[in-house]
Amino acid sequence: MSTPAPYRHSGLVCTDHTLDVPLDHRSPDGPAISLFAREVVAAGREHENLPRLLWLQGGPGGRAERPNVAGAWLRRALTDYRVVLLDQRGTGRSTPADRVSLARFGTDSAAAAGYLAHFRADSIVRDAELLRRHLQGDAPWSVLGQSFGGFSTLTYLSLAPEGLTQAYITGGLPTLTGHADEVYRAAYARTLAHNERYFARYPGDQRLADAVAAHLEAHDVRMPAGERLTVRRFQTLGIMFGTSARFDSLHYLLETAFTEGAHGPELSDTFLRGVDAAVSFAERPLYAALHEPIYAQGGRATAWSAHRVREEFPAFDARADTPVRFTGEMVYPWQFEEDPALVPLRGAAELLAARTDWPVLYDPDRLAANEVPVVAAVYHDDMYVDRAQSLATADAVRGLRTWVTDAYAHDGVRADAAVLDRLIAMARHEA
Repeated sequence: MSTPAPYRHSGLVCTDHTLDVPLDHRSPDGPAISLFAREVVAAGREHENLPRLLWLQGGPGGRAERPNVAGAWLRRALTDYRVVLLDQRGTGRSTPADRVSLARFGTDSAAAAGYLAHFRADSIVRDAELLRRHLQGDAPWSVLGQSFGGFSTLTYLSLAPEGLTQAYITGGLPTLTGHADEVYRAAYARTLAHNERYFARYPGDQRLADAVAAHLEAHDVRMPAGERLTVRRFQTLGIMFGTSARFDSLHYLLETAFTEGAHGPELSDTFLRGVDAAVSFAERPLYAALHEPIYAQGGRATAWSAHRVREEFPAFDARADTPVRFTGEMVYPWQFEEDPALVPLRGAAELLAARTDWPVLYDPDRLAANEVPVVAAVYHDDMYVDRAQSLATADAVRGLRTWVTDAYAHDGVRADAAVLDRLIAMARHEA
């Protein structure tokens, strides 16, 4: 690990850590990748012996947030902890996994798929354990897992509970045994409900959304990177509905949709640039490649689950005689044909979708005997993580306490410090 060099800004003292870890933890002497983590402590408290809290970001494939100014959850966490912001393997300043770095595999899709198979929660947890031991030896630390970070926390409790003193989970209790088909079947129903909420708030947007879809069907419309914007890719903007920070963003994007061109109405550059920023996977290719594999275990392939299950929900069919409905947190095989950032990963993604020999991510017996205190916020109307599946998992983890709330969307811990404050109080049996 490199020598940490602390620096200060905005009332924070930050120390950067880099650590070489095995690509495959089963082969510790094999190829290594770099892991990056930023440790943050409140200014004036840097010499205090504060316990560490590991932040596990949502995703998969999302880098840890950058603390330009401490946000809601971080402000609250820094009153009790040193916070470790881990760039999970393949993201941020950790060794990246994207179309540029994976180009070294050339046309060898099997090698690329084999490489990417090492970027799930089990590897992330083993990375975290190496980082913990380097920073503080055998002493355990606490973890805060948001969304996919909560999934990883359940894997942590399954593989290395001795590394944890306390686990906080927000919007991230996964099904422990369910197949991806069950996950997406529930997700499509929730996404339709969020469509209804959106169009009830902005009834005029139905006409606009339908007009955009009709225009895309009739014209070859190109986005800034040069690829065609199809109707089905336009529909993926519904992923915005899942968070309070972005729920209204589609409305403000749609209001810029049309401008008067030389031959009649055309889609504006402002609109197309905004769509491109929202639908491109250039900054998070791992999200696309691994979104279904994070549910893979038990000897069954995911086999493009979201794509198959969508056929059970004809409301998402883009037809001239039906109103447009936007999809949500789903990844489709055709995105690896239409998104330039994903095209080079297409062969690897096909192999990952067909794979059946995935290692298990959760140990039901160990979770049933869990001794680590765990508290979790379950968002009643979470579009991304199913409430019923979350509560079934909570019942399967010994001692896990839940707080079910309809006051927040999936990003509640980022929106309001009161979310983490409530969980810390629960852990202390003060709430």
